[in-house]
Amino acid sequence: MRGRIARLFAVLVLLWPAVSRAQEKTELVLSLTLEDTILRTLKNNYGVAIQVMNPEIAGYSVARAKEIFLPTLGFGITDRSNESASYSWLETTGTTITDYYDYDASVSQLVPTGGTLTASWVNYKNKSNSKFQTVNPRYGSTLRFDFRQPLLRDFGIKVTRNDILVSQNNFEKSEIDLESTIADIIYTVEEAYWNLVYSQEDLKVRQQSLKLAQDLLAKNQRAVEVGTLAPIEILSAQAEVATREADIISAEADVKSNEDRLRTIINLPDDEMKLALAIKPMDVPKFEERQVNVEEALLTAMQNRPELKSLKVDLRIQDLNVNYTKNQLLPRLDLTASYYSPGISGDRILYLNDNPLTGVIIGIVPGPAKNAMKDAFNRKYNNWTVGLTLDIPLNTVFSRAAYTQAKLELEQAMLQLKNQEQIIYLEIRNGVRSVETNYKRVQSYRVARELAEKKLQAEEEKLKVGLSTNFIVLTYQRDLSNARIMELRSIVDYTISGASLEKATGTNLKNKNISVEQVMVGR
Repeated sequence: MRGRIARLFAVLVLLWPAVSRAQEKTELVLSLTLEDTILRTLKNNYGVAIQVMNPEIAGYSVARAKEIFLPTLGFGITDRSNESASYSWLETTGTTITDYYDYDASVSQLVPTGGTLTASWVNYKNKSNSKFQTVNPRYGSTLRFDFRQPLLRDFGIKVTRNDILVSQNNFEKSEIDLESTIADIIYTVEEAYWNLVYSQEDLKVRQQSLKLAQDLLAKNQRAVEVGTLAPIEILSAQAEVATREADIISAEADVKSNEDRLRTIINLPDDEMKLALAIKPMDVPKFEERQVNVEEALLTAMQNRPELKSLKVDLRIQDLNVNYTKNQLLPRLDLTASYYSPGISGDRILYLNDNPLTGVIIGIVPGPAKNAMKDAFNRKYNNWTVGLTLDIPLNTVFSRAAYTQAKLELEQAMLQLKNQEQIIYLEIRNGVRSVETNYKRVQSYRVARELAEKKLQAEEEKLKVGLSTNFIVLTYQRDLSNARIMELRSIVDYTISGASLEKATGTNLKNKNISVEQVMVGR
């Protein structure tokens, strides 16, 4: 029994390295293409989520501004009773009581020129215990139309719709600002993605460099063991191995840092963040020559840069404010017109000899309330009035602060637009120069790497026949490692500079087939 356990334990010990390697191979890895990374970021990034809400908020502002053209309905009902002491026994004995019952309805509508049209229907019923009433209770109904139109201040379709136009421009601006945010996020993702690619490839190069140093150290150790090499000769190889191991530690830290940065930008779900999955970029930087022209790039930028579009919208808003505040400097001259048609009805009290002073009621002729309404709607009695009212606010005479402020803000918006154009012009020139410079860097570093490979290969052959030293070979190994790293860095820089130029020209969304509407729907 003990023998079986011992053999089983021995088998487990022998298999353990293979099991560990299998676990390492099955370690969870998050494989991402650049496109996947951008789409996941646009879906999960908090900055995008914040900006996506702005067009929705601005859309409700537009709807709220348009509510001024919705009609206003009004309804009223009043029931009251008045009691007062009687001053004459002829009127009544004791207390005079009069009951009132009123009800009305109205609708008011703002017209595009700034005027207001109001239609109202007012009704009342009066009943009193006072003597000598010829109609009691009495019914009244009035149909009325009122129109008030500003002729100077607040006159005009543009002035009336000013808040709507401003809110519509703000809505457009919010979509443009969202586009700008998306463009910035795309570039940030590209930069982080390619920097992660660089750090991982840099780690591989350093691991290869370490392998070369280790192979040379092992070869030297065998030579020392057989007595063909002095022990002192392996010190340089050992020192170089230790140095390159330290380089690998730094490179591994850079990989982890770039992975963390990309995870944060993407804003991975909590379960993936807790696993701290290793990110494996699936794309590699491509070295393809870009034909760039400053004038063409500048023209494209002027047509596509969201910052310029946003500032142009600001310019329109400030222009609206100038026109509105200029209108508010005018005195208020209003045209008023009214038309009303009253109707009266009630129970007619018949007195002896048609003399109310007799106090003898011989009959009552009923007069229902509908008769008053009928007279009002049939316009039995026509009444109208037309007038002009003039108000001159002294603040518009002695102070023009709002108008002056609006003009200054308009001038400021113009200067901001010109300043942004200058900034874009500089970005385009720098972007084109960066692409061209990095392209030449790649070519130069590629030649340097090829020469470094040939130099190392030749020096290794010389070492085999004793015509070189370990120090020279190790130096050439390090030169080759540095040349590979610099070539890789220049390729990544060339790729990033291309992405930066796309952002500078405002074409990175178009080139990646991403639209603002897709992002809003995706959120």
